[in-house]
Amino acid sequence: MKVILSGNEAIARGAYEAGVSVATAYPGTPSTEILETIARYEGVYAEWSPNEKVALEVATGAAIGGGRALAAMKHVGVNVAADPLFTASYTGIRGGLVVVTADDPEMHSSQNEQDNRNYAKFAKVPMLEPADSQEAKEFTRLAFDLSERFDTPVFIRTTTRISHSKSVVELSEPQKGPIQPGITKQPEKFVMLPANARRRHPVVENRLQELEAFAEEFPGNRIELDDTSVGIIASGTCYQYAKEAFPRYSFLKLGMVYPLPRKKIKEFAGQVKKLYVFEELDPFFEEQIKALGIDVIGKDVFPVCGEFDPGSARQGICGVSEAPQKDATLPYLPPRPPTMCPGCPHRSLFYALNRMKVFVAGDIGCYTLAFLPPLSAIDTCICMGASIGHAMGLDKALGKEALGKVVAVIGDSTFLHSGITGLLDVAYNRGACTIIILDNWTTAMTGRQDHPGTGMTLKGTPTSKVDYAKLAKALGIKHVKKVNPFDLKTLNRVLRREVNRPEPSVVISDAPCVLYRRVEKSGSRPAFYVESSACIGCRACLRLGCPAIEWIPDSRQQGATAGKKKGEASINPVLCAGCEVCVQLCKSGAIRKKDVNN
Repeated sequence: MKVILSGNEAIARGAYEAGVSVATAYPGTPSTEILETIARYEGVYAEWSPNEKVALEVATGAAIGGGRALAAMKHVGVNVAADPLFTASYTGIRGGLVVVTADDPEMHSSQNEQDNRNYAKFAKVPMLEPADSQEAKEFTRLAFDLSERFDTPVFIRTTTRISHSKSVVELSEPQKGPIQPGITKQPEKFVMLPANARRRHPVVENRLQELEAFAEEFPGNRIELDDTSVGIIASGTCYQYAKEAFPRYSFLKLGMVYPLPRKKIKEFAGQVKKLYVFEELDPFFEEQIKALGIDVIGKDVFPVCGEFDPGSARQGICGVSEAPQKDATLPYLPPRPPTMCPGCPHRSLFYALNRMKVFVAGDIGCYTLAFLPPLSAIDTCICMGASIGHAMGLDKALGKEALGKVVAVIGDSTFLHSGITGLLDVAYNRGACTIIILDNWTTAMTGRQDHPGTGMTLKGTPTSKVDYAKLAKALGIKHVKKVNPFDLKTLNRVLRREVNRPEPSVVISDAPCVLYRRVEKSGSRPAFYVESSACIGCRACLRLGCPAIEWIPDSRQQGATAGKKKGEASINPVLCAGCEVCVQLCKSGAIRKKDVNN
């Protein structure tokens, strides 16, 4: 049976066909759909873990018990999971353990574009990289076999284009793993005291040599000879781009990107006159190939930064620029920067923080968009959970100078991911910081996934629900206040009091994401409109940056008010979510509730 699947869906299918019993992840684009797909298969335990470290630890525990397990994450998630990863390379496994890293060249939804092929080399574990959805499925199945054959975790690396692009996949029947799950005590293998770890390190090095021999025979590493005037070494989506640009050139297509098949590379280099390595981001292949004494052209002609396409291959090899030509007959379309949704509960809070002129230590989530004008209210953003540490550092560096001037903001899911320890540090080391937890009841940025604060599991089963106020108090925070962010008057009063408090405090902004799936709706919120005769053109409502609020310049006005003011506000009824924040800002009372009977 053949179906069309995205790379993420194909990885999930491959894990299912391989007999995976446990699958874990923390949602992160471009990897999120892997777990959402696996969760639909019967007989597979799937969970959203609080963070990637926990996800890998749960998967490793399942593998130690003989079950086949998969942990999926985006590239920066591997940074969080690196601690258990490196030691799992020493311990090995019993059941197959596969770790999916979804890299993001061009940073479509990420804070950096690190190349996680380096993790495979650093941790000394094999890495496979599929070039389409069919390979994504097959390589995932193979990864479980390799994991058990070589007693190691195995990486599957994808990039955004492979994760989200769709192609034809031929399905197979699921199978059971060859190892019977059960408790088997092997403390000398799984307890990494120094004495045991010293014995395991040579095992890792010998395993790497065996994997290098396997790489030479692996069919996913294949030579495609044609026009031998030029040879191109590539993997993943880069192979597809180069093949599209130069279908007649010769290729060494790498499906196993670590360890590399050194003999095959030398063989291929000896058959072509000029050799290129076409790889996004780091010169990972290039450096290893040059270390073999092979003359190869790479980052001298191809960029280190950003995402490739077929034009990148033609530009580097032929020097032909393929800048898109503008069609003068097409209308001008203004840029559309990303923004928070109409009715987003974060907007009013950042409006208030902007007006307070405080330094806002930011974090990872939808609310990071508050960096953009007109809100312009985020001053740092590094990684998950860093906002609390930033605020603590500023407090300790500046002392009393920081009082009333610094806050940290962090989303509910991000707080549970890696903010709890930061808040514990603030309480324990007596930081005079105000931490604002933006609780919108979901992991909104990646598609509204559940987390330990939603009361629902990935499978939709009711479960325990974190109480942020009780948790903050249990950590040692005495001053905790919950507010409705749509109530501007109360919000402003609470923020000003807590920010100027010479003790640690937590403010919980409590309102659901406007797209939240489980809100019981007794009826849609009424939309609002601007009464033209009452609008004085002060633009106060525009400072919210709400996509539903438009500005009509003087030249487009009609009726009695035309020419008397520079313009007026207007509300798009299709976009308006009825949050009423703009109503509270309008000094002239021009924003009014739409009469549903008219």
